[in-house]
Amino acid sequence: MTRVGILLLLAALAAPARGQEGVFLSEEAAPGAVFPDADRFERRDVESTPALREKMAARLDGAQPSLWEEHYAVFAALRGNSALGRALVVEEIGKHRPITFVVGLKPDGSVQDVAVMAYREAYGGEVRTTRFLRQYRGKGAADPLRNGDDIKNIAGATLSVDAASRAVRKAQALAAALDETAPGNRVAGVAR
Repeated sequence: MTRVGILLLLAALAAPARGQEGVFLSEEAAPGAVFPDADRFERRDVESTPALREKMAARLDGAQPSLWEEHYAVFAALRGNSALGRALVVEEIGKHRPITFVVGLKPDGSVQDVAVMAYREAYGGEVRTTRFLRQYRGKGAADPLRNGDDIKNIAGATLSVDAASRAVRKAQALAAALDETAPGNRVAGVAR
C-alpha cells in the first residue's frame, strides 16, 4: 500500500461515524409502528409536572431516568371500538445525546413493541433493529430488563441498550401514573 493509501485509510478510520444518526419515524407515524393493527389513534399531550414525575419515579424502584421530558405524546391505539393499548413517546440519553423511542403498551402494561424514532449518537445504532427491539415484546413491569439477564447486550452499544431498557421502563411508569391519575377515564386499560 502506498503512503497516500495509508493516509487515506487512517483519515477514514479517524472520521466520526455519522451513518447511524437519523430520524426514522415521525411522531405521526410512530404509533402505527408499534400498533400496526390499529385503524386510528387518539393523541393526548401530557405535561410532565412535578407530581407526575413523582408518581413515575415511585414506579421506577429507585432507577432514575436520564432526563425528564417537558411533555409526553400519548396515543390511544384503537381498532374499531376496541382499545389495543397505548403508544408513548419517551426519550433517554444514550452515551451523550437523547434517543427518542415509541413504546407500545398493551392494556395490561406489557410491551406490544418498541421502535426508535430518532437516534443521535455516532455509535450504537444497532439498538434500532427489529432483531434487538423484539426482545422487549411481552415484558411487563416485573421483568428486570437487565443486560445479560433478560435483555441481550450489543457489543459496542451497551449505553444505548441501557437507554432502550430505561425508555421501556419509563413508558410503563408513565402509563401506570396516568392510570392512577385518571382511573375513571380509561377504556380497556387505555387512559383517554
